[in-house]
Amino acid sequence: MPSVACRCGLGIAAIQAVITIAAALPVEALQVKVTPPHPKLGDTLQVIVQYDDPQIDAPPQVMLGNQTYPTFLLRTNQFRALLPTTPLTKPGPLNLQVMGAGETATVPVRLGPRKFPTQSIWLSGKGSNGTDHEFDRVEAFKKLVTPQKLWTGKFLRPNHGPLTSGYGIRRYYNGVFAKDYFHRGVDYAGPHGSPVVAPAVGRVALVGRVAQGFKLHGNTIGLDHGQGVTTIYLHLSRIHVKEGDLVRPGQVIGAIGSTGASTGPHLHWGLYVNGLSVDPGPWRDRGFD
Repeated sequence: MPSVACRCGLGIAAIQAVITIAAALPVEALQVKVTPPHPKLGDTLQVIVQYDDPQIDAPPQVMLGNQTYPTFLLRTNQFRALLPTTPLTKPGPLNLQVMGAGETATVPVRLGPRKFPTQSIWLSGKGSNGTDHEFDRVEAFKKLVTPQKLWTGKFLRPNHGPLTSGYGIRRYYNGVFAKDYFHRGVDYAGPHGSPVVAPAVGRVALVGRVAQGFKLHGNTIGLDHGQGVTTIYLHLSRIHVKEGDLVRPGQVIGAIGSTGASTGPHLHWGLYVNGLSVDPGPWRDRGFD
């Protein structure tokens, strides 16, 4: 019996020591995960912030450089921010900071380079420069950040025509490299009048027509998918929706055309995250639930 009592005494002491050490260690109030693990130019960064304390419900702050991005509740004490990168973003280490529950976490993220095709275009005259009216409306649309998340899962392809121009193409105009230009979307060369469908649930937040001054974009539809995610559809021949409509995945919203500054029937489809054009490919291939 004495030997048993001795072993029990040592066990209690060991447990007390572990408790003392654990109490002395700092407790992290938040956990941060960034995907994809190896992002490249044009990718959308998903930043998920998890509080250890379920009683904390204040949204964290997510900063990249000098820009603060909105965070939205995913589930109990878990939040998400979506951060855009573009071909104009400087590759290399990014200064990502997350602040919440009295803590600031610095998360190392390295943005990899990516090669984009180039085109050389020679202009002999002036093309359509667009109107202030269409630019103002389109820019305001791209900056929408509505709190409700409408989409679920992967985005559908908006047209079944062949992809003729990919995201991020750079251009030379009359032999001079346009350093601030890149193709802000993808082009599908479907036949004139072929259907354009909504890739995900969204609310029609923009309808623009050539007759209303949309000389560059042509007949245009803009869908707001919530939480800073928007998609835009240009050069349409027909528009089948009106502003305020809620559309479902696969619903026909318009038809391919060649209105505005267009050399032939095609759909220009752009996807924007917090106002910047990102590659739509990952949204089709893996999605962001």
